[in-house]
Parts: sequence; C-alpha cells; structure tokens
Amino acid sequence: MIATFYLLPKPYAVKFSAWFIRFFIFMPVQIKGVIDPQAQMFLINHQSDIDIGIMETITSHDLAWVAKKELFDIPFFGLVLKLPRDIAVARESKTSLVKMIKDAKVCLNEGRTITIFPEGTRSETGKMKPFKAGAKMVADKYTLRVQPVVLIATASYFSNKRKDFRPGTITALFLEPFVADKSDPDWLNNTQITMQKVYDDELANHPRHR
Repeated sequence: MIATFYLLPKPYAVKFSAWFIRFFIFMPVQIKGVIDPQAQMFLINHQSDIDIGIMETITSHDLAWVAKKELFDIPFFGLVLKLPRDIAVARESKTSLVKMIKDAKVCLNEGRTITIFPEGTRSETGKMKPFKAGAKMVADKYTLRVQPVVLIATASYFSNKRKDFRPGTITALFLEPFVADKSDPDWLNNTQITMQKVYDDELANHPRHR
C-alpha cells in the first residue's frame, strides 16, 4: 500500500493491497444482507487481523478506520494508517476522544465512511466485548447513518495470536442500517445484543465456521 499510495487514486491503494492479501491467502467472502451505499459508519465485530482486509475488499466505500494511537507509531505499519489519514484514538483520554470527533468530521466531509471496531480490541472467543462509547459519541454528534456488520468466526480461519491459518470462506452479514438517535441512550448496547444474536444464530446454523 505504501508503494502504490501516490500512484493510485484514493482509496484504491488501500483496496489493492487488501485484495493482494486476500488472494495470497485465498480467502473468499460470502456476503449476506445489503451493503448500504449511504452508510456513514460501519460497526464491526473484531476477531482477526484479516477483518480490515475483508471490509476493504467487499465495500466500495472509502473507509476511515478508527484505530489505537499506538498503532500509528509502529514503523512501516503506522504509514498504512497515516497515509490515508485514518483516525487515531488514545484509550481513556478525553482529549483524544474530542480530537477523534473532530477528525471524524473531516473524514465525513470528504465523503469517507467511519469504520470502527466498537469492542476496541480483538476477541477470539465468539463473545463480543462490551462496545465502547466512542462510536456512539461520533454517531450521535453528527446523526450518522450506521450499519452494523457481523463477521463470522474470522479468527478460526486466520489468527496471528495462535499462529493459525486455514483456508475457508468468510461470511459477512450486513444488518439493517439506522440513523443514530442521541435521545436513545441504549442504541449502542442494543446493537451489540443484536449483533451477538446474529453471530450466534449463524454459527448454530452453519457449524463449519467453528
């Protein structure tokens, strides 16, 4: 991506490198549901490093990823986040959250889609961690059109933590989009409950993911 960033128009350097990875590890994706072309925020559960590549290759949106600030400081890898001007956030920092909201506005003005793992970190157990409030703060502030996305058992196919890889078809489920309503204090928690139910039902009906 770094090598092609100034050669390809936005956001194709990112998507080209994501496709390269998917072809290299032979990772087909089955899409269920309808990708909302007007989505302004994607909320995605997070299990594997391949999750980012999957989202980049199955959507035409110019994705603005929200990532931990320390990732931006990693040599070379940090450039993958800095060059497309993704959004950095420091955990437990109110100042960083304020900056994240401002940076999100810049990305939205450029027509990009805010893309966030609301759990804040990977979970390979199949049980989603509690969703952090940052996603709700941004969505409520700008009354965003939000679409939840459930990736099924990606860690069972690609896990850096376990140094494990097995080829297989990933399933991505796009749920019904909605407009964030700041008058509803529970919409983020309710979205997590819905996403977990969809995840559990998919695993129950398709045990090949286990």
